[in-house]
Amino acid sequence: MIQGIIFDMDGVLFDTEPFYFKRREAFLQAKGIAIDHLSAKDFIGGNLQELWKDLLDEHFTPEEAKAVAEAYESYKLQHKPPYAEVLFAEVRPCLQALRDKNIKLALASNSNRDDILLALETSHIKDYFEVVLAREDVSRGKPYPDIYEKAAQSLGLPKETLVVVEDSQKGIAAAKAANLTVVAVTDYRYGIDQQEADANIDHLMQLCATIEQF
Repeated sequence: MIQGIIFDMDGVLFDTEPFYFKRREAFLQAKGIAIDHLSAKDFIGGNLQELWKDLLDEHFTPEEAKAVAEAYESYKLQHKPPYAEVLFAEVRPCLQALRDKNIKLALASNSNRDDILLALETSHIKDYFEVVLAREDVSRGKPYPDIYEKAAQSLGLPKETLVVVEDSQKGIAAAKAANLTVVAVTDYRYGIDQQEADANIDHLMQLCATIEQF
């Protein structure tokens, strides 16, 4: 019987990926940096700080790459996603239904803590989560299992009673490496490889029925 669910954030609770892509593109184009060699799915589920090497390719020295990365962090502070507007419509009903079943909820994201808290607080869903973990809380981000290992430990529940809800290939790989059951929210936009997931759903309102099979 499922006793706890660990959610990813972007692409699962919030439809942020289109905003993130446009923000990155606007910043990099202003710097004269092309990202034609990368697709949108290369960014999904990852942490941009860990993608700068691929982004900047061989055309920048380490010092130049560091300067661009720092400039983007400042740019992000001035261009925050409208989290309340991009919260998926099914999120609140889903979280409430799970809480009504006394299922413990956690969030484990590769995003930084400030962005996670802004998202949860402005969309008024923070109180649903007993555990909230960010990229800063582990030494290695997804696709490594660290954040899901820590989330499971923080919930204090056996792994066989937990389900992870993900959308990205990196996130699914991280959860499977932590020996956790994964339900993927099906991607119809980017061609993300989700074949390692144990089950797929089209939207979160299908989650309650889906976890009954585990």
